[in-house]
Amino acid sequence: MKISSKLSQLSSIIKEEFLAISTSYAILLVLMGGIFVYGLLYNYMYAPNIVTDAPVAVVDNSCSSLSRQYIRWLDATPQVEIYAQATNYNEAKEWMKEGKVEGILYLPQDFETRVFQGREAVFSLYATTDAFLYFEALQEASSRVMLAINDAYRPDGAVFLPPQGLLAVAMTKPVNVSGTALYNITEGYGSYLIPAVMMIIIFQTLLMVIGMVNGGKVPERNSHPGIEALQSARKLVNGTLPRAVRLVVGKTFVYCGLYAIFAYFLLGLLPHFFSIPNIGNGLYIVALMIPYLLATSFFGLAACRYFTDSEAPILMIAFFSVGLIFLSGVSYPLELMPWYWRAVHYIIPAAPGTLAFVKLNSMGASMADIRPEYITLWIQVAVYFCLSVWVFKMKLRN
Repeated sequence: MKISSKLSQLSSIIKEEFLAISTSYAILLVLMGGIFVYGLLYNYMYAPNIVTDAPVAVVDNSCSSLSRQYIRWLDATPQVEIYAQATNYNEAKEWMKEGKVEGILYLPQDFETRVFQGREAVFSLYATTDAFLYFEALQEASSRVMLAINDAYRPDGAVFLPPQGLLAVAMTKPVNVSGTALYNITEGYGSYLIPAVMMIIIFQTLLMVIGMVNGGKVPERNSHPGIEALQSARKLVNGTLPRAVRLVVGKTFVYCGLYAIFAYFLLGLLPHFFSIPNIGNGLYIVALMIPYLLATSFFGLAACRYFTDSEAPILMIAFFSVGLIFLSGVSYPLELMPWYWRAVHYIIPAAPGTLAFVKLNSMGASMADIRPEYITLWIQVAVYFCLSVWVFKMKLRN
């Protein structure tokens, strides 16, 4: 076949693939919802990366000198600002409904009595869920103040210890711990989570789109480019391999072209808008995204053999976000994983791709620092390209 004819067929495949994506409401919904809504929602929910001066209402039923000191110390923490003291819990709850406060601190009547009697002190903390980080900030501030109260009034360390444990505590020399948070000096949850989640979103939505376009009987339509005269399949057996290669190359060109734009939105624009740390070298990130998008595209084309219908990818892929985060080695050390989970880490492109991106973007690593993940992605590109070509060759023959 002449080169011009091959290029013409390849361009026809690309055109039809664009049409298949742009004319399907379900696929457009996945793209718009998964890329834009999902990406914006995650960044918005973790937008208060570091919560400071969150307004809190206090219900002080103890009305003691210790409870007043607790309230003053709580107000001095960077996370909390005392909005006002409510006369009862119902009033404080109304303030929360009106959006005046983000949390409620309830001190019971026996708060001071329990502390001076050596028993466990009790206080209740309620927080709004408008943003995920409010409760964590309020809990951290209230707990640290409670520990400070304990150090001031019960230096023997008898907060939660039984009497038989007091002697051991008294005989133990204190250990001073000084820690420095590397690469996340503010210790913000969004700074830690968002870069990894953006890579997972790219992986998941791309697999969904590929599965919805190629799943079921979609690729077997007579009008599909590169698959002419399917009725005479026996005559095409000798030519199925080059046809399958052109199909895979044309489809991958479309997917990588679209997701190059989406990746720029998720990994470039959103961190800028929401002040997520982005200290990586742009050229290094582009170099990483090339094998990442290729490996993901080939992986999806190879896996579409097992999608029985166009809705199956959504059900099979949408609920593995947390598992992919853990599998990447970002939230759980790769060295501590069992051997079989480490093996899965090297099979799914999202795992090494996410770990490499976090190193580049959040830690300022160089290409030499991500060499294992980068080589893994290129090996996946080669392996999944061969598998995807084999899958489409089988589709053509059958």
